[in-house]
Amino acid sequence: MRFGCEPYLHPIASFPFPGKRGLTFLGRFFRLVDSYSLQPKAGCPSLRDGRRMGTTKRKASSTMSHYELRCRECGRTWGNQPRSICYECFSPLEVAYDYDALKARISRERISRRPPNMWRYSELLPLPHSFTPRLPVGFTPLFEAPNLAQQLSGTAAAGNLYIKNDAVCLPTLSFKDRVVAVALSQAREFGFDTVSCSSTGNLANAVAAHAAREGLKAWIFIPSDLEPAKILGTNIFGAKVVRIAGNYDQVNRLCSQVADQHRWGFVNVNLRPYYAEGSKTVGFEIAEQLGWRLPDNIVCPMAGGSLITKIKKAFDELIQLGLVEPKEVKFFGAQATGCSPISTAVKTGSSEIEPQRPSTIARSLAIGNPADGHYAIRTIKGSGGWSEDVGDPEVIDAIRLLAETEGIFTETAGGVTVGTAGKLYRQDRILPEETTVLCITGNGLKTTDVLAGVYETERAIAPKLTEFEAYLQHTLDASEAPAVVAEAVGA
Repeated sequence: MRFGCEPYLHPIASFPFPGKRGLTFLGRFFRLVDSYSLQPKAGCPSLRDGRRMGTTKRKASSTMSHYELRCRECGRTWGNQPRSICYECFSPLEVAYDYDALKARISRERISRRPPNMWRYSELLPLPHSFTPRLPVGFTPLFEAPNLAQQLSGTAAAGNLYIKNDAVCLPTLSFKDRVVAVALSQAREFGFDTVSCSSTGNLANAVAAHAAREGLKAWIFIPSDLEPAKILGTNIFGAKVVRIAGNYDQVNRLCSQVADQHRWGFVNVNLRPYYAEGSKTVGFEIAEQLGWRLPDNIVCPMAGGSLITKIKKAFDELIQLGLVEPKEVKFFGAQATGCSPISTAVKTGSSEIEPQRPSTIARSLAIGNPADGHYAIRTIKGSGGWSEDVGDPEVIDAIRLLAETEGIFTETAGGVTVGTAGKLYRQDRILPEETTVLCITGNGLKTTDVLAGVYETERAIAPKLTEFEAYLQHTLDASEAPAVVAEAVGA
């Protein structure tokens, strides 16, 4: 296979497909382009020569026999190669598995005997035959959140609320470590020595860190207004960082063009189908950590829309393989009001995405034209779920609420998730007695800038007990002071 020689395929590799009208338009457009026999770059075959480039229907290679790429719309298979678009209908590709073959190879018992990381589900990930994990990514904590449940639901009887905390995922403290780990396993298999991405922050950190670990070069493209901590958290790993004077959607379009010109593995362009599969491990872990059962509800932040669809795919696979009992799970999407194309479509009853210009402090979710928006809408509506969005002040309040009730410091995306969950409880879309999981996808240490001015800097006092006692009396509420004084006297 020749890389970098597909001049009219890569630029749409992460193109957002807003339903059948978009697919029909793209199909007609590119067939028209092909009919004019456009001249390719020197030394590269034309689009019409796709059959010589390995883009026709074929089976997966012998070393990757249990999975291959398949079109999400027409079902055509494409073996395994660095591409994300079906040449037949110009729809996105995803990874399909031979589940009949997998049934004899995977069981709860086998999984439980493996190390506690995402690689314990390796049969359900698109990993090359020769792949050996080098980092213990995933298997982050899932724990009950009774204090938060009481605050969100408004009742002391609330229970069964869980936090899936990817704010402590290794190595860069976000769920993006999962998807990058899978994508880079394929980058190496396809012969790339340079990996790249467009990013709103967390993905930049993850690609840079994993590339350093794997000995790969990394080029990272980001909007220029990204949080300083996320830029620093990318630079530190030695990656080349390219700041673009534009929003994420503009950065992403540029990356699609760069992918046409350079023999690089773009995790969210030509490696996107493999990359997205890493998100399934969030769903696998939730089910296992709940005792191999599925929850009633999932509340998930949405940027490009992929995560919520892959958690749904994970649950479906577990059911198909007999690892969990069948159960209807409702999926709820969370977005920031300043960038809520998926939420808006769900609430208006539309199956189409209307692109938006992002304006929100939740920069990690600031994708105005989400690549998987159409499929996220389908997942939410098909499950009987809903989508909500919250404004910037609500995001800040929710970040503080999660920290003060459960001791978890989340970034702005987590604030969006918690704030949205509160709305869903108040709307009775989620009931207190139901088992609900909130997906916290990133660490608050990456977005401390949004809390600037929220907390006052306390004055320094002299290192004397009398100074502290005076400070204590001044600081405590009037109702608290007598109890504290009495406690001190009793001691």
